[in-house]
Amino acid sequence: MEIKIIALGTAGSAPSKDRGLPSIALVYNGETFLFDCGEGTQVQMLKYKVNAYKTKAIFISHVHGDHIIGIAGLLRTLAINNRTEPLDIFVPKGYEKVIRALVTFDSAKIGYRISIKGIGSGTVYKGRGFSMRSFPLNHSIETYGYVFEENPKMRFDKELCKKLGIKGLMFKELLEKGRVNANGKKISISKVAKLAKGKKVVYASDTRPSESTARAAKDADLLIHESSFAESEKKLAFERKHSTAAEAASVAKKAHVKKLVLTHISARYKDSKALEMEARKVFKNTEMAKDGDIILI
Repeated sequence: MEIKIIALGTAGSAPSKDRGLPSIALVYNGETFLFDCGEGTQVQMLKYKVNAYKTKAIFISHVHGDHIIGIAGLLRTLAINNRTEPLDIFVPKGYEKVIRALVTFDSAKIGYRISIKGIGSGTVYKGRGFSMRSFPLNHSIETYGYVFEENPKMRFDKELCKKLGIKGLMFKELLEKGRVNANGKKISISKVAKLAKGKKVVYASDTRPSESTARAAKDADLLIHESSFAESEKKLAFERKHSTAAEAASVAKKAHVKKLVLTHISARYKDSKALEMEARKVFKNTEMAKDGDIILI
């Protein structure tokens, strides 16, 4: 199953004319999931053709304004368009009231159920064919990253199956019963298939480079990591509990991820190419996200 990632907002703290505030959409199996929901997220969804009405859940890293204010508008637009399907919003435990205020502040009529769920570390959501778990980040307030991971799947050896005469509905029988009769022989699924790990996407914003991120991102297909600053402002990154692009790359290298995408770029950088190049010196397969970028996994 294809995983589609759309960068809706890639700025940090304040928007620029080219970058909106933080939000990443993940589309899987026809459903949309949001990591953070900065101001203007619903406009970005329209602009980049992400179906807001298929949003199943929103996963908030922390409650700084640049990551959450877009929730208020998005929820009301969904209500105006007669949404009936429930929506789950996940937020670090103890900050549920902040999200609740965005839902209730104007007494808007919202005709669908909104569940606000406080989280700590661990599995927070299970969907069709995947799970979502959270892990702690190192920021100025309680902050969590998220791991989207497909469930393990049986991978068939197609050449061997063909040789043994396994075809059509026999694959379904193998999955359901664990064995099948082919050409007069009884064949077990363990002979022609093995359980393989699913694809894995990790989101980490805002944070200092951390061991918890490296552990969570181990062997991930994609790590999306904040990179607020260049190396020349490493001291500022430390003080404000953010990461430089090179520090994000060091996490990716340690975790042996396949690809790193940098986001949460300070508006002070008119040209983010220098940050990308600093990261690539540490971890070659790095890209700087731009609003509207699409990544397929």
